[in-house]
Amino acid sequence: MAVGGFQDSDRWVRSPNDVAYRRVRDNLTGLVAEIPGLDRVRVPACPQWTVRDVLAHVVGISHKVATRSGQAGAPPPFPGVDAEPDELVRTWHAVSEPVDRVLRDQPDLRAHIMVMDALTHELDIRYALGLPVPDEHAAVCGAMELLVIGFTRGIRERGLHALRIETSGAKWIAGDGEPAGSVSADRYDLYRSLAGRRTPAQIAELTWSGPPGPWLRAFEWGPFHPPADPVEQLDGPAGKSTQRMAG
Repeated sequence: MAVGGFQDSDRWVRSPNDVAYRRVRDNLTGLVAEIPGLDRVRVPACPQWTVRDVLAHVVGISHKVATRSGQAGAPPPFPGVDAEPDELVRTWHAVSEPVDRVLRDQPDLRAHIMVMDALTHELDIRYALGLPVPDEHAAVCGAMELLVIGFTRGIRERGLHALRIETSGAKWIAGDGEPAGSVSADRYDLYRSLAGRRTPAQIAELTWSGPPGPWLRAFEWGPFHPPADPVEQLDGPAGKSTQRMAG
Protein backbone atom coordinates (compact mmCIF):
# COMPACT_ATOMS: atom_id res chain seq x y z
CA MET A 1 0.00 0.00 0.00
CA ALA A 2 1.73 3.15 -1.19
CA VAL A 3 -0.22 5.65 0.85
CA GLY A 4 -3.69 5.34 2.20
CA GLY A 5 -5.98 6.21 5.02
CA PHE A 6 -9.38 5.73 6.44
CA GLN A 7 -11.53 7.90 8.62
CA ASP A 8 -14.15 6.85 11.16
CA SER A 9 -15.24 10.28 12.33
CA ASP A 10 -17.22 13.18 10.86
CA ARG A 11 -14.20 15.31 11.73
CA TRP A 12 -12.30 13.63 8.90
CA VAL A 13 -14.78 14.12 6.08
CA ARG A 14 -12.85 15.86 3.34
CA SER A 15 -14.29 19.20 2.25
CA PRO A 16 -14.09 20.48 -1.34
CA ASN A 17 -11.05 22.66 -1.93
CA ASP A 18 -13.04 25.85 -2.40
CA VAL A 19 -14.90 25.29 0.88
CA ALA A 20 -11.67 24.49 2.73
CA TYR A 21 -9.84 27.51 1.33
CA ARG A 22 -12.75 29.83 2.07
CA ARG A 23 -12.60 28.72 5.71
CA VAL A 24 -8.92 29.71 5.90
CA ARG A 25 -9.61 33.04 4.22
CA ASP A 26 -12.50 33.83 6.56
CA ASN A 27 -10.45 32.86 9.61
CA LEU A 28 -7.40 34.93 8.69
CA THR A 29 -9.31 38.01 7.58
CA GLY A 30 -11.21 37.87 10.86
CA LEU A 31 -7.96 37.74 12.82
CA VAL A 32 -6.51 40.69 10.92
CA ALA A 33 -9.60 42.76 11.66
CA GLU A 34 -9.30 42.07 15.39
CA ILE A 35 -5.58 42.47 16.06
CA PRO A 36 -3.60 45.69 15.42
CA GLY A 37 0.13 45.96 14.78
CA LEU A 38 0.51 42.71 12.82
CA ASP A 39 3.31 44.21 10.73
CA ARG A 40 5.55 44.02 13.81
CA VAL A 41 4.71 40.50 15.06
CA ARG A 42 7.25 37.91 13.99
CA VAL A 43 6.23 34.35 13.11
CA PRO A 44 8.60 31.78 14.68
CA ALA A 45 7.65 29.07 12.17
CA CYS A 46 8.70 31.47 9.36
CA PRO A 47 11.56 33.27 11.12
CA GLN A 48 12.19 35.82 8.39
CA TRP A 49 8.55 36.91 8.26
CA THR A 50 6.08 38.94 10.28
CA VAL A 51 2.37 38.13 10.35
CA ARG A 52 1.90 40.70 7.59
CA ASP A 53 4.55 38.94 5.47
CA VAL A 54 2.77 35.61 5.87
CA LEU A 55 -0.54 37.22 4.96
CA ALA A 56 1.06 38.86 1.90
CA HIS A 57 2.43 35.48 0.81
CA VAL A 58 -0.97 33.78 1.00
CA VAL A 59 -2.82 36.68 -0.63
CA GLY A 60 -0.13 36.90 -3.33
CA ILE A 61 -0.69 33.28 -4.33
CA SER A 62 -4.44 33.87 -4.47
CA HIS A 63 -3.92 36.96 -6.63
CA LYS A 64 -1.74 35.01 -9.09
CA VAL A 65 -4.36 32.29 -9.38
CA ALA A 66 -7.05 34.89 -10.11
CA THR A 67 -4.83 36.65 -12.67
CA ARG A 68 -4.08 33.42 -14.52
CA SER A 69 -7.61 32.05 -14.33
CA GLY A 70 -8.63 33.51 -17.68
CA GLN A 71 -11.96 34.57 -16.25
CA ALA A 72 -13.67 37.80 -17.24
CA GLY A 73 -12.54 40.92 -15.44
CA ALA A 74 -8.98 41.63 -14.40
CA PRO A 75 -8.34 41.56 -10.65
CA PRO A 76 -7.10 44.72 -8.95
CA PRO A 77 -3.30 45.12 -8.85
CA PHE A 78 -1.55 43.29 -6.05
CA PRO A 79 -0.71 45.99 -3.48
CA GLY A 80 2.73 44.56 -2.69
CA VAL A 81 4.26 42.68 0.20
CA ASP A 82 4.65 45.88 2.23
CA ALA A 83 0.97 46.79 2.02
CA GLU A 84 -1.02 47.26 5.19
CA PRO A 85 -2.90 44.15 6.37
CA ASP A 86 -6.32 45.71 5.73
CA GLU A 87 -5.33 46.45 2.12
CA LEU A 88 -4.16 42.86 1.67
CA VAL A 89 -7.49 41.67 3.05
CA ARG A 90 -9.41 43.85 0.59
CA THR A 91 -7.38 42.38 -2.26
CA TRP A 92 -8.03 38.85 -1.00
CA HIS A 93 -11.77 39.47 -0.96
CA ALA A 94 -11.63 41.10 -4.41
CA VAL A 95 -10.14 37.97 -5.99
CA SER A 96 -12.17 35.47 -3.97
CA GLU A 97 -14.75 34.67 -6.64
CA PRO A 98 -12.35 33.61 -9.43
CA VAL A 99 -10.12 31.80 -6.94
CA ASP A 100 -13.01 29.84 -5.46
CA ARG A 101 -14.16 28.92 -8.95
CA VAL A 102 -10.70 27.63 -9.90
CA LEU A 103 -10.47 25.59 -6.71
CA ARG A 104 -13.94 24.16 -7.31
CA ASP A 105 -13.61 23.41 -11.03
CA GLN A 106 -9.96 22.32 -11.21
CA PRO A 107 -9.37 19.94 -8.27
CA ASP A 108 -5.82 19.08 -9.27
CA LEU A 109 -2.64 18.82 -7.21
CA ARG A 110 -2.00 22.56 -7.40
CA ALA A 111 -5.39 23.24 -5.81
CA HIS A 112 -4.66 20.76 -3.01
CA ILE A 113 -1.26 22.37 -2.41
CA MET A 114 -2.81 25.85 -2.28
CA VAL A 115 -5.23 24.76 0.45
CA MET A 116 -2.51 22.99 2.44
CA ASP A 117 -0.19 26.01 2.19
CA ALA A 118 -2.92 28.38 3.34
CA LEU A 119 -3.92 26.22 6.31
CA THR A 120 -0.30 25.73 7.34
CA HIS A 121 0.20 29.49 7.40
CA GLU A 122 -3.06 30.08 9.25
CA LEU A 123 -1.70 27.79 11.96
CA ASP A 124 1.69 29.57 11.82
CA ILE A 125 -0.09 32.83 12.62
CA ARG A 126 -2.24 31.33 15.36
CA TYR A 127 0.77 29.85 17.14
CA ALA A 128 2.71 33.12 16.73
CA LEU A 129 -0.12 35.11 18.32
CA GLY A 130 -0.88 32.53 21.01
CA LEU A 131 -4.39 32.08 19.63
CA PRO A 132 -6.46 28.88 19.85
CA VAL A 133 -6.48 26.46 16.95
CA PRO A 134 -9.89 25.43 15.56
CA ASP A 135 -11.36 22.30 17.07
CA GLU A 136 -12.86 21.60 13.65
CA HIS A 137 -11.49 22.95 10.37
CA ALA A 138 -12.71 22.24 6.84
CA ALA A 139 -9.15 22.25 5.47
CA VAL A 140 -7.49 19.79 7.86
CA CYS A 141 -8.50 16.47 6.29
CA GLY A 142 -7.39 17.23 2.72
CA ALA A 143 -4.24 19.02 3.85
CA MET A 144 -3.27 16.14 6.13
CA GLU A 145 -3.72 13.66 3.29
CA LEU A 146 -1.39 15.72 1.11
CA LEU A 147 1.22 15.91 3.88
CA VAL A 148 1.09 12.13 4.34
CA ILE A 149 1.69 11.72 0.60
CA GLY A 150 4.72 14.00 0.87
CA PHE A 151 5.97 12.14 3.93
CA THR A 152 5.66 8.90 1.96
CA ARG A 153 8.06 10.42 -0.55
CA GLY A 154 10.53 11.04 2.27
CA ILE A 155 10.16 7.43 3.42
CA ARG A 156 10.73 6.04 -0.07
CA GLU A 157 13.73 8.22 -0.78
CA ARG A 158 15.43 6.83 2.32
CA GLY A 159 14.43 3.22 1.74
CA LEU A 160 12.44 3.03 4.98
CA HIS A 161 9.65 0.68 5.96
CA ALA A 162 6.08 1.95 5.96
CA LEU A 163 4.73 3.77 9.02
CA ARG A 164 1.19 3.86 10.37
CA ILE A 165 0.07 7.37 11.36
CA GLU A 166 -2.84 7.64 13.78
CA THR A 167 -4.90 10.33 15.42
CA SER A 168 -8.37 10.42 16.90
CA GLY A 169 -10.80 9.36 14.18
CA ALA A 170 -8.30 8.68 11.40
CA LYS A 171 -5.36 6.52 10.33
CA TRP A 172 -2.99 6.54 7.36
CA ILE A 173 -0.21 4.31 6.08
CA ALA A 174 2.80 6.15 4.68
CA GLY A 175 5.16 4.06 2.59
CA ASP A 176 5.00 0.69 0.85
CA GLY A 177 4.05 -2.67 2.31
CA GLU A 178 3.06 -3.56 5.83
CA PRO A 179 3.93 -0.85 8.37
CA ALA A 180 6.87 -1.68 10.62
CA GLY A 181 5.83 0.84 13.26
CA SER A 182 3.30 3.48 14.18
CA VAL A 183 3.10 6.99 15.55
CA SER A 184 0.03 8.55 17.12
CA ALA A 185 -0.65 12.03 18.45
CA ASP A 186 -3.01 14.97 18.56
CA ARG A 187 -3.94 15.85 14.98
CA TYR A 188 -2.25 19.22 15.10
CA ASP A 189 0.96 17.72 16.51
CA LEU A 190 0.98 15.31 13.57
CA TYR A 191 0.12 18.06 11.11
CA ARG A 192 2.81 20.41 12.35
CA SER A 193 5.37 17.60 12.44
CA LEU A 194 4.65 16.63 8.84
CA ALA A 195 4.76 20.30 7.78
CA GLY A 196 8.26 20.97 9.12
CA ARG A 197 7.18 22.93 12.20
CA ARG A 198 8.44 20.55 14.92
CA THR A 199 12.00 19.59 15.82
CA PRO A 200 13.21 15.98 15.59
CA ALA A 201 13.25 15.90 19.40
CA GLN A 202 9.62 17.04 19.54
CA ILE A 203 8.62 14.47 16.92
CA ALA A 204 10.36 11.78 18.96
CA GLU A 205 8.16 12.78 21.94
CA LEU A 206 5.01 11.68 20.11
CA THR A 207 3.58 8.25 20.90
CA TRP A 208 5.63 5.71 18.94
CA SER A 209 5.25 1.93 18.88
CA GLY A 210 9.03 1.59 19.06
CA PRO A 211 12.20 3.63 18.54
CA PRO A 212 11.36 6.50 16.15
CA GLY A 213 14.92 6.94 14.89
CA PRO A 214 14.53 5.20 11.51
CA TRP A 215 11.72 7.53 10.45
CA LEU A 216 12.83 10.89 11.86
CA ARG A 217 14.88 11.72 8.77
CA ALA A 218 11.82 11.28 6.56
CA PHE A 219 10.15 14.31 8.17
CA GLU A 220 12.48 16.37 6.00
CA TRP A 221 10.90 16.22 2.57
CA GLY A 222 10.08 18.59 -0.27
CA PRO A 223 9.87 22.16 1.04
CA PHE A 224 9.76 21.14 4.70
CA HIS A 225 12.74 21.06 7.04
CA PRO A 226 12.30 20.46 10.79
CA PRO A 227 13.79 23.35 12.79
CA ALA A 228 16.83 22.79 14.99
CA ASP A 229 15.19 24.61 17.90
CA PRO A 230 11.50 24.60 18.88
CA VAL A 231 9.32 27.27 17.30
CA GLU A 232 6.20 26.17 19.18
CA GLN A 233 5.12 23.74 21.85
CA LEU A 234 3.46 20.38 21.38
CA ASP A 235 -0.32 20.37 21.69
CA GLY A 236 -0.90 16.88 23.07
CA PRO A 237 0.07 15.10 26.30
CA ALA A 238 3.79 15.50 25.61
CA GLY A 239 3.47 19.27 25.62
CA LYS A 240 1.32 22.14 26.77
CA SER A 241 -2.10 21.85 25.19
CA THR A 242 -3.10 24.69 22.91
CA GLN A 243 -6.55 26.08 23.59
CA ARG A 244 -9.13 24.91 21.07
CA MET A 245 -11.82 27.06 19.55
CA ALA A 246 -15.14 25.53 18.60
CA GLY A 247 -16.54 25.56 15.10
